[in-house]
Amino acid sequence: MTGRSGDWDSVGWAGWENHADVKRCLDEGADPENWRGGRPLHRAAAFGSPEVVAELVRRVADVDASQGGGTALWEAVLCDRPDNARVLAAAGADPWRTVAGGWSPGRLSLAGPTPDLFVVPEGERGLSEAERATAQEARRLVTALGREHFDGMGLACVAGIDAEEAIRRLEATPVAGEELAELVESPYAYDLDEEMLVVGVTTVPGGCVVTQPWGYGPSQPGVLERLSAGTVCYGLYANPKSGNQGSITRDGVTEAWDLHPGGGPNPDDTPEQVLASYLYHYNAVAYACAFVGLRPTDSRSVDGRADVWVELPDRDYW
Repeated sequence: MTGRSGDWDSVGWAGWENHADVKRCLDEGADPENWRGGRPLHRAAAFGSPEVVAELVRRVADVDASQGGGTALWEAVLCDRPDNARVLAAAGADPWRTVAGGWSPGRLSLAGPTPDLFVVPEGERGLSEAERATAQEARRLVTALGREHFDGMGLACVAGIDAEEAIRRLEATPVAGEELAELVESPYAYDLDEEMLVVGVTTVPGGCVVTQPWGYGPSQPGVLERLSAGTVCYGLYANPKSGNQGSITRDGVTEAWDLHPGGGPNPDDTPEQVLASYLYHYNAVAYACAFVGLRPTDSRSVDGRADVWVELPDRDYW
């Protein structure tokens, strides 16, 4: 990609809905192939209006040019922008070009809210029964949990054990009454070390959730190691500064960390990982629950209405 991407300076991160502004920049010499080191068409496909996408389509050399392994059409499908996807397909973008994990934009769209987005050509593989069931459960789970989750919250999603067993493993003691009410109402009025020791625990279908609406307590390695004996945990901290941070702990051993649940798929992801990243795009809480097979029926396990509140022993959890 070449050109003077600086000519795009008047179009910020959220400016891709404004057709007049984008057209003016292009008319004044902005490079249609380069915006801050990336492709403007990809950005518009994910966050812009159909009019902006159409404007860029007329000016780029290849509507199916790749960025990070994906096409602009792939971005439009990932971000549930069906109108943008239709503009791109009408301009010649290929819905059935494989992008990541064996998935194409067209096949991935079959698992989303607009399964009729593209005409499926004869002989093209659709969704398997397992993939269809995964998509159906994702829609149910996202609806049950909702999307109103708070920056700064921490979770540990644990497979196969209930709240009582989680409390036993953590050697925690119940907290209740006026002290708990005050902490839940104004957690930042307390000493950091003190507030990080109080967590909520809720039994849900498939296991349990350990939660802390105000901090990273449940996602600490020492907590996850104890909870994961003989099973698997997904830890999540919604870091207000750097975004969602995930980790996987299995039978006391940390398998992966510095993950980004709710983000888009990576080019080298497995087919299952690509599908999960799409179904739970921008919903890290649902992703964490789904990863370990939890099936909560409402949001109380993650929104501060835990079954029981407990205090952890004062020890080093790092």
